[in-house]
Amino acid sequence: MVGTGKEALAALETGRYDCMVLDLGLPDMSGTALLEQIKQSSASRTLPIVIYTARELLEEEASRLKGLAEAILIKDARSPERLLDETSLLLHRNVSKLPDKQRKMIENLHQGVLIGKKVLLVDDDIRNIFAMTSLLERFEMQVISAENGKDGIQMLIDQHDVDIVLMDIMLPTMDGYTTMRAIREISAFKDLPIVAVTAKAMKGDREKCLAAGASDYICKPVEAEQLRSILRLWLHR
Repeated sequence: MVGTGKEALAALETGRYDCMVLDLGLPDMSGTALLEQIKQSSASRTLPIVIYTARELLEEEASRLKGLAEAILIKDARSPERLLDETSLLLHRNVSKLPDKQRKMIENLHQGVLIGKKVLLVDDDIRNIFAMTSLLERFEMQVISAENGKDGIQMLIDQHDVDIVLMDIMLPTMDGYTTMRAIREISAFKDLPIVAVTAKAMKGDREKCLAAGASDYICKPVEAEQLRSILRLWLHR
């Protein structure tokens, strides 16, 4: 934890961080100036940043900051829970493994958020579809499925009300990367949450999935609580 922009820049030069929470009210420089310096550095350009501020932002300022940070939170009565929510998402932490106090904060924030939500499951293995459908129905979600990317895209177009997509990467003909890129080219789906599901956990896979249009990433075998955590975080947003 540091108290000035200068100290933050020095910390980023000497250490490795997975996420940054930034208050805009710094004593030595504006939060926007600090953000711009961070994003200009090759070492810290991709660092996920959550802005956490007590002051209301003007529209122009908010628009500028949204291009530099992953999330902006205005401090209020629920902001501690929301800050934990955002950082858990960015750090890919399994909520079930958090300390009891933090876990209960997030569970209370997300209570009932999965019930009735519609999931499109795209996987070419019928056994995986069956297992995942059973799991998702335990969360009281509606599940539709497709066995290839082309059919998955058509289902999104036809049904209009899908809330989130679970996209297997190893699909025949049109793999998951290609399918996600095609989905993102359709303006109606540019903000649709897509969670990439892959059997591999190779270095760089997450970055490759995100570059193709995924919102998030999970490896097989999928753990029930980890999946529940990721679904809650994206559907709450």
